This record gives sequence, structure tokens and C-alpha cells, in this order.
Amino acid sequence: MAYQISDECIMCGACAEACPVSAISEGDGKYVIDADTCIDCGSCEATCPVGAPAAQ
Repeated sequence: MAYQISDECIMCGACAEACPVSAISEGDGKYVIDADTCIDCGSCEATCPVGAPAAQ
């Protein structure tokens, strides 16, 4: 199951930079993860300063 980013996102971009498959992009008020591209590696979760990305 792909990761998702919660409303806690502060739009810092750290998760997008950390994603090895470029599955994360800027959305409306928070970053979003393309579930079809996400490889469940956890890089986004480990990098986020506020813990917004989480496995779903």
C-alpha cells in the first residue's frame, strides 16, 4: 500500500526531494504521492520534519 501525506504537511518539499522514484508532487495545500509510482520505501516518512507521510 502506498504512502499518503496528511494535512500536517508544511509544504517544505523535503519528501519530494527524498523520493527515489519522483512519486511526490506539489498538490493543493500539501504534497501528494502518486500511489501507482510509490514503491513504499519510506524515504519520505524518514525525511519529513513533521511526520506527514505515513503508510496507508
